[in-house]
Amino acid sequence: MLFATPSLTPDDHRVIDEIEALRTEFRHRLAQPRRWEGQLRRSLTAAAVRGSTHIEGYTISAEDAETLMAGGDISPDTDEVTRNAVTGYRDALTYIQRASGFRIFSWDHTLFSALHFMMARAADEEVHPGEYRTNGVWVSGGPNRPPVYSAPAPEQVPALMGELLHWLAEEDTDAPALVRASMAHLNLVSIHPWRDGNGRMSRAVHTLVLAREGVLAPEFSSIEEWLGADDFNTREYYAALRTVQAGSWQPQRDAASWIRFCLTAHHLQAQEVQRRFEAAARLWFRLERLAGEHRLDGRTVSALYAATQGHLRRTTYQAEEALTRDQALADLRTLRRLDLIEPIGHARTQRYIGGPSLGKIRTEVHTEVHADLYREPYRQS
Repeated sequence: MLFATPSLTPDDHRVIDEIEALRTEFRHRLAQPRRWEGQLRRSLTAAAVRGSTHIEGYTISAEDAETLMAGGDISPDTDEVTRNAVTGYRDALTYIQRASGFRIFSWDHTLFSALHFMMARAADEEVHPGEYRTNGVWVSGGPNRPPVYSAPAPEQVPALMGELLHWLAEEDTDAPALVRASMAHLNLVSIHPWRDGNGRMSRAVHTLVLAREGVLAPEFSSIEEWLGADDFNTREYYAALRTVQAGSWQPQRDAASWIRFCLTAHHLQAQEVQRRFEAAARLWFRLERLAGEHRLDGRTVSALYAATQGHLRRTTYQAEEALTRDQALADLRTLRRLDLIEPIGHARTQRYIGGPSLGKIRTEVHTEVHADLYREPYRQS
């Protein structure tokens, strides 16, 4: 027995309709490719990787997350455990991005095993990456406190996972994709089939369900960034799980509050993505104007854009604009001479940030697109 999909309220349906309206807008924008789109996609994916791993205590800077997504070298100050966790999650999420378009696809144990192995392959051998646990596990409530959740016995795990996989493939197929993804998340994290990495896997599968349903590209659909954006959101996430789980495996409990929490997260993240689209468009337009004022080649706009985000690197710029190494270096020297960019770090970890004029432009754009407050979806004005 799994947690059953609850009946949706009129408010739930309204919120789902509003999220779909926002995503329809995104699809229309993506249908007209822009030069900044690739950088926006990478930024959103990096934010999802950073958010989901941050929830479990692996902290990495936004700049290093962006660098990882571009295949670069991150700060040597990042410890090996954190580096492995973030890199593993990046690989799994990259797979999910590709899997959204696979012509041949099936929900099976091997799929979950492979995803978990990607995430946990560098972990301690006791984790047994890719293998279901053979011991009892619980979620800690903190030092000297009782556990907040005890998972089902290990001998139940294979059958429960089989039931979940069958549900994913065959059941509740007429339910909204957002609801199916949220229920997959709840059931997987509650079964807790692995010794470690269950939260990351559950959030990744949430995103994979949406990707396979064709809702939108994973980087535009994920709520992982929102869940790990700050400690307040993360506490709300754990509280929402505890409310339904009530301390132990009790799949007969009502999951309505969990659905409401997830729909709220999706709505707020969609509002954030909407602002990212708008900010990217405005920022690119103003950087084009700035490049024109300095009589720069139009290709340098992508370098200026990356610098305003704090993650311009020679190798990435060179690859994105199909330049030779000398051309890329010459462009960067010109931008430095004009005080448009400033170097940070050295050698392989060197990156560039925007100078004072770029900082001013970015601040202006940010202020404009955030002039209105985010709207709580279940609170109608």
